[in-house]
Amino acid sequence: MADAAARLRSLAEQVLGAPLPVRLRAWDGSQAGPPDAPALVVRNRRALRRMLFKPGELGLARAWVSGDLEIEGDLYTTLDAMAGLVWERGEDAPGLVQSVRDPAVRAAVRELLMLAGPPLPPAPPREEVRRPRRRLHTRHTDKRAISHHYDVGNDFYELVLGPSMVYSCAYWEDGGTLETAQRDKLELISAKLGLTSGQRLLDVGCGWGSMAIHAAREHGVGVVGITLSQEQAAYARKRVADEGLTDRVEIRVQDYRDVKDGPFDAISSIGMAEHVGADRYLDYARRLYDLLGPGGRLLNHQIARRPQGDESTYQVDEFIDAYVFPDGELAPLGTTVTQLERAGFEVRDVESIREHYARTLRHWVTNLEADWDRAMRLAGPGRARVWRLYMAASALAFERNRIGVNQVLAVRTPEPGTSGLPLRTRTWNT
Repeated sequence: MADAAARLRSLAEQVLGAPLPVRLRAWDGSQAGPPDAPALVVRNRRALRRMLFKPGELGLARAWVSGDLEIEGDLYTTLDAMAGLVWERGEDAPGLVQSVRDPAVRAAVRELLMLAGPPLPPAPPREEVRRPRRRLHTRHTDKRAISHHYDVGNDFYELVLGPSMVYSCAYWEDGGTLETAQRDKLELISAKLGLTSGQRLLDVGCGWGSMAIHAAREHGVGVVGITLSQEQAAYARKRVADEGLTDRVEIRVQDYRDVKDGPFDAISSIGMAEHVGADRYLDYARRLYDLLGPGGRLLNHQIARRPQGDESTYQVDEFIDAYVFPDGELAPLGTTVTQLERAGFEVRDVESIREHYARTLRHWVTNLEADWDRAMRLAGPGRARVWRLYMAASALAFERNRIGVNQVLAVRTPEPGTSGLPLRTRTWNT
């Protein structure tokens, strides 16, 4: 097939009803599109079959993860250019099902199928999680989902996250480093929780132990950190021992539903609540409320989506659900605050740090790309490609205000109603 790129570009634009904002380079070496635009490289016909038989985000992701689709040029520029076709099509723009009712579009789809050629649709890449979405967020399914995401290998996470081993949004100031920004985020949370020597902190979803270690070392707090990841727990325990904090910090492989040894003075939940799920969220909030003593504080650090239609519904991203966070669900900020209040909490402060997450993700992508060959050896080429796409696309999503991240401070306010917080809550000692 000579000049496959021009034919592919023409047919794709007929189906999409919009011009392609990128240059195409096809498997035969041909190119079509603006010469100064970033290039989408369709390496083989299988890439086209993946996109045709699963149109939209998931088909593109499968082609990318398998290496059938490449990007030539700046990854962020390309994803930003594609956003209007994949993630941000206007409400009036017809979807593929509606579009194919047009005879001209149907004819273009038939030509694309001929161009893609046999055989039947290729199997998804092995990195894809394939399971029915039923019986979600049981202890068993949550443990399996957490293992898929976090048991990739601690060496891989060290490469991406850097020495802080903090896998959540950092808290930046101009000119700061990633390590400084992560330390400042942990200190901000400590200040909001009012941590003082002798208190007990429960760190839900403790990861590799960074918050637990910071709270114990810097504030003299006794900490119980819980995770469902065996690899995280082993790494965190070693870090705790190396810091000489085994008398203050206990790391458990434990579900939050199984914690029985309250009350705690404070609870931190940093980047964990996205895993809880819509059906379980109120139970999660009530469980944390019950684990706090009177006057105890909760700091809930959580990604949020923008409201779309029914604010009570949760959003599942096809690519992220299949490759990154199985069973993860994002809710609007208002829904989260409502659920915390229904559980009995008094919500005292909400801080959006959306731009901070975009900057954090760009630093993680830089770390990954700087040691790309080692990343592929550690996690495998497919998994490394998943992470590169996921983090770069997420950075753009935060920058374009499609998603946000918020720190919600809530209190188990005792009778007669004194929260114990300062009158001016934004005077955190950071």
